[in-house]
Amino acid sequence: MAVWTLGLNHTTAPLDLRGRFAFALDQLAPTLQGLRSDLAQRNAQTPEAAILSTCNRTEIYCAADQAATADTLRWLAQAGGVSAQELQSHTYVLEGNEAARHAFRVASGLDSMVLGEAQILGQLKDAVRAAEQAGALGSTLNQLFQRSFAVAKEVRTATEIGAHSISMAAASVRLASQLFEDLKDIKVLFVGAGEMIELVVTHFAAKQPRGMAIANRSLERGEKLASRFGAEVMRLADLPDRLHEFDAVISCTASTLPLIGLGAVERALKKRKHRPMFMVDLAVPRDIEPEVKALEDVYLYTVDDLASVVQAGQAQRQAAVADAEVIIDAGVQSFSHWLGQRDAVPLIQQLHQQADNWREAELARARKLLAKGDDVDAVLEALAKSLTQKMLHGALAELRSADPAHREQTMQAVQRLFLRHER
Repeated sequence: MAVWTLGLNHTTAPLDLRGRFAFALDQLAPTLQGLRSDLAQRNAQTPEAAILSTCNRTEIYCAADQAATADTLRWLAQAGGVSAQELQSHTYVLEGNEAARHAFRVASGLDSMVLGEAQILGQLKDAVRAAEQAGALGSTLNQLFQRSFAVAKEVRTATEIGAHSISMAAASVRLASQLFEDLKDIKVLFVGAGEMIELVVTHFAAKQPRGMAIANRSLERGEKLASRFGAEVMRLADLPDRLHEFDAVISCTASTLPLIGLGAVERALKKRKHRPMFMVDLAVPRDIEPEVKALEDVYLYTVDDLASVVQAGQAQRQAAVADAEVIIDAGVQSFSHWLGQRDAVPLIQQLHQQADNWREAELARARKLLAKGDDVDAVLEALAKSLTQKMLHGALAELRSADPAHREQTMQAVQRLFLRHER
């Protein structure tokens, strides 16, 4: 069984390219169906598949009798509307043990922009759940991911990989603190109501800003989040008219198109008499048009811009990386052993089936003899002798027919298989 991973992340691809390959969680089922159907047509086999898509990475995990990395790359390039050649220079392809190692490192937070961050594990679990619900998981990928969760848990509990970690949410507050003298004097607008925005709201709320508002496509979800922090709720449609009211704007939605355009920000700045605006776009694809960054009174940061901030504490965590890698190595070896055993499953099934057939045939013959009144001991002796001959026949035939060059090798194999106790 072949296992492979094709992906691009914050170290291999720029933000705008990553945005082309962002798959919303509720779209993973049809996307996986399209991928598996495409690969099945070209390779005469339907692979197991899962897709992990976050603001920092998009990764495809597959398992099948034979790897189809080139076709997986071609499908992903087509999905993002770029050429396979262009995409190839921004992707990584891993197979076998290296694919397993990568999955374990991702789950453990070792491959994240924020070393040791825990959010990726939840995102990976969501991706696996979506693949399972879509019927795209089989025993191989299920084992890979369940083992990755177990490894991540051990890394989290046995090392200090998560210590001193600064999240994207905390980095946003830190940057805002550098711009504004006192965060208690500002009004903050949060666009979206997902997990990332919830984390950012939590961090900003701790600073007790003068006001907070949440704009979300679903008012119900926005109200649920707002009620926890005493924030105001507003419609996305009202955002352009009210943008000028806020000193800080943090956005993270699953929109495929920007929600905050250059014109809206320009009008807001005019109403604010060019008082500075702090903006953080945590979305991939972007929620805020990139041209906004050129405006003189706007301080706009993207997920990639936050990289230097979130690396704070990196040195303290590096010591834990070595300990984590040891745990991951053990996990890779265990998965490799399991995968190797899986390759022998068809042969094991055939051996069991052949043994069952022999047993049924000999039992049927013995029953007939017993029904005719034959001596019980004689019937049992004949049954045991016949079964023994059947089991030894193949090995004895190989020993007799083996050519001199391979006879010693054949003898050693027969000894391992049939004389285990004697050895």
